[in-house]
Amino acid sequence: MHKVRPKPFWLKKKINLNGCWDMKNMLRGLRLNTVCEQSLCPNISECFESKVVTFMILGNACTRACRFCAVTKEIPEMIDLKEPIRIKEAVRQLELNYVVITSPTRDDLADGGAAIFCQIIQEILSLSYDIEVEALIPDFKGNVASVKLLATSGAGVIAHNLETVPSLYRKVRAGADYKRSLYVLKTAKEQNRKIFTKSGIMLGLGESDKEVLRVMRDLRSIDCDFLTLGQYLPPSLKHYPLKEYAHPERFSYLRSQALKLGFKDVKSSPYTRSSYKAHSFI
Repeated sequence: MHKVRPKPFWLKKKINLNGCWDMKNMLRGLRLNTVCEQSLCPNISECFESKVVTFMILGNACTRACRFCAVTKEIPEMIDLKEPIRIKEAVRQLELNYVVITSPTRDDLADGGAAIFCQIIQEILSLSYDIEVEALIPDFKGNVASVKLLATSGAGVIAHNLETVPSLYRKVRAGADYKRSLYVLKTAKEQNRKIFTKSGIMLGLGESDKEVLRVMRDLRSIDCDFLTLGQYLPPSLKHYPLKEYAHPERFSYLRSQALKLGFKDVKSSPYTRSSYKAHSFI
């Protein structure tokens, strides 16, 4: 175990769930999971009070053991074939015009869950031509057929997070592969030039700015459009230890460098998360 580092003044956001019960009751009534809850997101009360949510499909258990993540690591549930209809109903009730869906990694499924992703996207889009969908996907073990399915599913944004720099993958992202993740984003864009691609990394895991800049260049080399940079906050003392609270000036500096490299939009701040205010990307 590692020691708790006192949070600096710029990381004092308060989580108040008093205004979130309507959202929680609706989600429980429809038996839906959210990454907001499963990842212990610090922005949850702000989003739920605004009736914004990121749906987590295919259960709440992951087949991998990334040391930064709060999502449960256990045997996954069976595929729920009625989940697409329940997601559609939640989107209808919330009157969302921008919907983000994600999932835990499901290495137990031959397609990684790509078919269910696509069914849900189609159900959502059947509500209105004005709805935009962002799919935050796992790496599907690099399965080209699965990536192609998502790239041509109707989603306007395909996101896949690199999470950290290559030198930390063995320690932080067991089962993942940096080059494979780049390949997923590259393949998605090659399959459909009309979509936007998006990725994100965390700061505070022990990475250097030089390494972060290399990741940025790698992403731009495959024409990745959007980037998010946020502060790593360990979910518990059993997770990967925090190495640094990145100062807001560091986030500002890295954002300016990313924009110089040609990203269309960059969100970079301590509380930035991949799907936080996802609708605000240009």
